[in-house]
Amino acid sequence: MKSHARITLAALSAALLSSLGLNLLLLLLWRADDRRLQTLRLDPLGLSAFPSPTPPAQPPVIVFYGDSRAAAWEAPAIPGVTILNRGISGQTTAQILGRFEAHIAPLDPQIIVIQAGINDLKNISLFPEQEDAIIQSCKDNLQRIVQRSLDSGAHVILTTIFPLGELPLTRRLLWSTTVATAITEVNVYLRTLAAPQVTIFESGDLLTDPQSGSVKSQYSLDSLHLNPAGYAELNQALSGMLDVALNSHNTTGEVHEFQPPAP
Repeated sequence: MKSHARITLAALSAALLSSLGLNLLLLLLWRADDRRLQTLRLDPLGLSAFPSPTPPAQPPVIVFYGDSRAAAWEAPAIPGVTILNRGISGQTTAQILGRFEAHIAPLDPQIIVIQAGINDLKNISLFPEQEDAIIQSCKDNLQRIVQRSLDSGAHVILTTIFPLGELPLTRRLLWSTTVATAITEVNVYLRTLAAPQVTIFESGDLLTDPQSGSVKSQYSLDSLHLNPAGYAELNQALSGMLDVALNSHNTTGEVHEFQPPAP
């Protein structure tokens, strides 16, 4: 009996410790989420992420602009060119559009490389009833970001929204397969924005595994982000686009559509 009681007590103790540990983990996650929420309320556009007023940059200036995928993009080195990054993790296209005047306009860039949209579209998983509205808002905001960039006199390199990586089981439980479909739909729309001063960068051609439809494993950091090898692959094509845009900006102002090489 004593042995049975000890076993029961040990089991109850283990269950209690497990429960306490789980509750502590949930508390820490809640606090992290609450902190992010409160930060968003204090600075909804992320204006404090970069120095204000923005220091003057030595022309010509290239700016990478958008969300975490833009923020992680280490640009190819170009002698004599100032390259700045104004990506902010977690931002939607509405936030990216809203901070243009503060973070981009003062830099007077000759080229703006835009990667944005995934943080809008992934919310379809949480708000499936708003799918159409989310997709339309994403399209509209990206068009406005492009137009505002053109109005500033910059050439735009508009990258299609990167494809998704393999989803882990924990994310699949709260994920909608329509997110991938939405990415395809928005990318189809982005191609219609091609113009003499807007180059469309077909990122999927370089990143996607044709069999799985996801980002190639050698380029994937996680389900949403690329690793350095992925950006290195993109930079091989981007370098040529930047050269064309810089040369045309310095001569006739005419930019021809650039097609990245086949993977």
